[in-house]
Amino acid sequence: MKANIEKKVEETIRKYKLLSKEDKILVACSGGKDSTTILYILNKLGYGIEALFIDLFIGEHSEKNKKNIRKFCSKLGVKLHEVSVKEFTGYSICYMKSVLNSKGNKMKSCAICGSVKRYILNKYAKKLGKTKLVTGHNLDDEAQNFMMNLLKGRVSMNARLGPKAGVVNDKKFVARVKPLYFCSEKEIKEYSKFMKFPVVYEHCPCSVDAFRRFLKGQLDELEKENPTVKLNIINYFIEKKLKLKNKGVGYCEKCGEPCSDKICSMCRLVKALR
Repeated sequence: MKANIEKKVEETIRKYKLLSKEDKILVACSGGKDSTTILYILNKLGYGIEALFIDLFIGEHSEKNKKNIRKFCSKLGVKLHEVSVKEFTGYSICYMKSVLNSKGNKMKSCAICGSVKRYILNKYAKKLGKTKLVTGHNLDDEAQNFMMNLLKGRVSMNARLGPKAGVVNDKKFVARVKPLYFCSEKEIKEYSKFMKFPVVYEHCPCSVDAFRRFLKGQLDELEKENPTVKLNIINYFIEKKLKLKNKGVGYCEKCGEPCSDKICSMCRLVKALR
């Protein structure tokens, strides 16, 4: 099992040309099993990596993750950067949801969190002079993403998915890659427990009402009857991805960061909060 997941990562990197030993790599680390696993494997494979932890201020959940990733990076000898979501919005993720909901905006925590993290990760990767940004997205995550976009009528957004995120190259985007793309959540969990990684396995407490969690349950049930259902979804997506058209990239009129609209999702959030 241990050798199998590491081999999958190596094969995915090689097949999709995700990384090179010359790349300056930033690994997005939440403190969870996925990002901790890929941080360990990339370090073992000899890539030049540093880690970034975004403090979302989700109570004890965030504190445990921060403590764990600090300990783990110290043990590996990997430089850890830390940034607070409050530096960008002035609020914690949970407070942001409360404020938005009080104003009639029913945006859920996961949607808010996703927008904020994407913005911060790209901005900090540029600030640190990195050439690649690694995230811990796994096979389950990507199957869920594809189905969510399909069921919510956002098919064009699937162009942003894949082992190498997006189909647009732009100087203001740091290329995001997913070396765990073909590794299932189950095998990553088994690997991280076998390796005794210091991680929190509980769901984020803010995701209780997330559509993703509901869809995850449905796909897990389907997998009991068809063990390859998630892999089938991913393979279908990869086959069809070249036919998907990205909306293209522009720059936010407020902050100058790349986005597909006049105003990026982060700036819209901040405006709504104030």
